[in-house]
Amino acid sequence: MPDRLDQLLDFYEEDPDDNFVRFALAQEYLKRDQTEKALALFEELVETDPDYVGTYYHLGKLYEQLGRTPDAIETYDQGIEVARDQRDTKNLSELQDAKLKAEGVGFDS
Repeated sequence: MPDRLDQLLDFYEEDPDDNFVRFALAQEYLKRDQTEKALALFEELVETDPDYVGTYYHLGKLYEQLGRTPDAIETYDQGIEVARDQRDTKNLSELQDAKLKAEGVGFDS
């Protein structure tokens, strides 16, 4: 039985423009510590389909892992705008929380 990465790569070859497949492939690369491949796919998704709101959170988190906090904050800001435009309160809340944490804003007060 082929593993998940092989299956996703087959789907990707069949339709490299399928956003769900690209997103799932990026996630699989992350699980396997293939950060550069995941980063490239997430960045490509944001470029080619800026309305795919789920990408912003994961790309921002990856930037944070890579020590690229300003890029993470900018990515969260972009995602916040998209989520607002789509009236997507769940993703909006998650992106706002992630941005506050990335900026070092505490929740203790």
